[in-house]
Amino acid sequence: MTSPKQNRRDFLKTTSAAAVAGSTPFWFSTQQSLANNFKAASERPVIGCIGTGSRWNAVGPNAMKFGDCVAVCDADANHANAGQKKVLGIQKKKGSDRHVDVYEDYRKILERKDIEVVTIVTPDHWHTKIAVEAMKAGKDVYCEKPLTLTIDEGKIIRKVQEETGQVFQVGTQQRSEMGQRFLQALGIVKEGRLGDIKKVVCGIGGVGASGPLKKEPVPKGLNWELWQGQTQLVDYIPKRCHYEFRWWYEYSGGKMTDWGAHHVDIAQWIIGMDHSGPTLVEPVKATHPVPLKNGYPTKDNEYNVATSFVVRALFPNKAEMEIRSDTDNGILVEGTKGRMFVSRGSLKGKPVEDLAKNPLAEDTIKKLYKGKQPGDHMGNFMECVKLREEPISDVKTHHRTMTTCHLANIAIRLGRSLNWNPETEMIEGDSDAAKWQAREQRKGYEIES
Repeated sequence: MTSPKQNRRDFLKTTSAAAVAGSTPFWFSTQQSLANNFKAASERPVIGCIGTGSRWNAVGPNAMKFGDCVAVCDADANHANAGQKKVLGIQKKKGSDRHVDVYEDYRKILERKDIEVVTIVTPDHWHTKIAVEAMKAGKDVYCEKPLTLTIDEGKIIRKVQEETGQVFQVGTQQRSEMGQRFLQALGIVKEGRLGDIKKVVCGIGGVGASGPLKKEPVPKGLNWELWQGQTQLVDYIPKRCHYEFRWWYEYSGGKMTDWGAHHVDIAQWIIGMDHSGPTLVEPVKATHPVPLKNGYPTKDNEYNVATSFVVRALFPNKAEMEIRSDTDNGILVEGTKGRMFVSRGSLKGKPVEDLAKNPLAEDTIKKLYKGKQPGDHMGNFMECVKLREEPISDVKTHHRTMTTCHLANIAIRLGRSLNWNPETEMIEGDSDAAKWQAREQRKGYEIES
């Protein structure tokens, strides 16, 4: 039998690479043109940056093209101080001499009446608590993906956003950028060029095992107790912290949530289930680097998220989704009239080739983008802050994406299929599995509802 990876490779070989740039709509906007709308001081929102680690180096400077940062915060003083230095340098080039405060406690930023917008670029297990409190404090929020650690956290964020009306953009940049390949793929589907969509395969990659890791003294400047937030206290291991937090179930969900937040998001949009969810989630296979007992890792000194996996999900409209670690990174879309493959580097297939002679309707992608001009994710957020409108990566659809990813992780950790009701948003017929929709939070770090 031919493997799924070989099938995809054969498919890619037999399709000519259409020149995506040649079919990019003429109205594709640039980041700079959007930033020009915020040149006047009165138009520029005041920003506070919560979390200034490596990923913030892309998010924070982008935000400052539209607004002025007056405060940074991080549980690691080394990151916070470096963030302050970077902000001062950027704003000096713009001719601004605004003071930039440095905090360890994010609540200091939320208490400030002058701050209107916050960026949240922390480890995943901190996103929900900070985002909820920020919205309740009257701040608009740009938060990196994946937005949540659990299914119930998504319900909480959605509820608070609806109650407060704050503008909230999730950092799933594939909805805006990446040469518009993903938006073009959606346009092809929405115009019916692939017929009825039967299956989508999300290739999101796997994680290597770490092997045993040494526990070490907490480095100077890092508040390790604060960094751990809602999770249970453990000894410090360098690879538990900063970028590598992604490979520990305590703080994240491995590739299932790290890349699933991108590709599962687009795939659910493609099949028209971005406001719904699966009815069945089946763990076809999965490998973990450490033994699990009742779904929990039995070792505390090694990466513990799945190194490889295949998960199958069925949706109410009969569409099937596979989430795999063993295929090319991207999304393979199969319909009754053909198929195509889209990734950050390519958009391929016969329906794509047909664009050269039969381009998408002029307004197809703009309609998908909620009537605005696609181009820059941060620009879309800031435009929506100004207009008080919903940005392209809204809380409701992202919660649905993350629900699928979280269900997939629960399924592979427990080693059994899950029946999910997308209307009630509950696991049915399995009371033990249903408990995994939430997690116990350490005293003092509970999330408000």
